[in-house]
Amino acid sequence: MALEPGTPAPDFTLPDQDGNSVTLSSLRGQNVVVYFYPKADTPGCTTQACGVRDHAADYAARHATVLGISPDAPAKIKKFVDKHGLGFTLLGDEDHAVAEAYDVWVEKSMYGKTYMGMERTSYVVGPDGVISHVFAKVKPAEHDAKVLAALAG
Repeated sequence: MALEPGTPAPDFTLPDQDGNSVTLSSLRGQNVVVYFYPKADTPGCTTQACGVRDHAADYAARHATVLGISPDAPAKIKKFVDKHGLGFTLLGDEDHAVAEAYDVWVEKSMYGKTYMGMERTSYVVGPDGVISHVFAKVKPAEHDAKVLAALAG
């Protein structure tokens, strides 16, 4: 079960695609979209990331910083960013500690096998560090419309 709106967003520090540390609490004073995605450079994750890229001006107009988080290593994320010209920050949560703190490291199943993995979920964190919106199991193609509507609201 994802964290609820009104809950303080768990703080974290993770490496970005360039190996730099990014800390959520350092972004206080602005809206932050924290979106969790399963794996860099897969079809759904590419659709979602390219959607964020294509709506960069809309996020900027709403004073929102977007952080994408996956369990991938920064080197793999860097290739994903470069391949698609993403232009925003993606973070590597290799030990999935942040995903666990946000309740998105869950049991999944595919072809009859169960495994642990990242559930596609987006959080809007307000300037005060409190979660204002949660979009659980959001479809990649619908992600931006839902998140941007919440930011406008």
